[in-house]
Amino acid sequence: MSTSALDDLQEFHWMMDMLQSVDVGIVVLDRRYGVKVWNSFMESHSGMLPSEVRDKSLFNLFPSINQEWFAQKAKPVFELKTRAFMTWEQRPYLFKFPNYRPITGSESFMYQNITLSPLTSANGKVEFISMMIYDVTDIAVGKKQLEALQVQISEDQERTRQTPDRGMG
Repeated sequence: MSTSALDDLQEFHWMMDMLQSVDVGIVVLDRRYGVKVWNSFMESHSGMLPSEVRDKSLFNLFPSINQEWFAQKAKPVFELKTRAFMTWEQRPYLFKFPNYRPITGSESFMYQNITLSPLTSANGKVEFISMMIYDVTDIAVGKKQLEALQVQISEDQERTRQTPDRGMG
C-alpha cells in the first residue's frame, strides 16, 4: 500500500473514531428515513445498537415521532439542499431519552436541539441527510428557572404595589 493510501486510511479511521466519540448524536437517514449511521451517543442514550437500527425505519424504531411533521422538516433538506433546525423551545425533544445529567436531574428527559443537513453525493444529488442531536438540557433548565424567577419577581412587585403602605399617617 502506498504512503498516500495509508495516510488516507489513517485519516478515515480518525474521522470514524471522532464520529463515534463526539458528545452529539449523529444519525444518517436515506430518503425513506431508513437509518444508515447511528453513532455511540445514540447507542448510549437509546439502548439500541447500530446493528439493531441499521436499515430500519426511523418511525418504526421511534413511533412517537410524527412522520408527517418530520417529513415536512426534512423535505427542504433533501430538495433544496438547505439545513433545517428544530429547537427545544419548539419541541422539547425528538427522541425521548432519559436525562442522565446529575446537575439537571430535575428533568426526566433530555431536551434536544436538532440540525438536519444535506449530504450531497458525487453526482450532486442528496440521497441522505444527517441529523445531529444536541443535548441542551442544561440550557433549557437554566432558561426555565430564569423565566420562573422573572414571573416570581413580577408577582412580588405586583403584590407590593397593591399593598397599601401602612407606615404613612
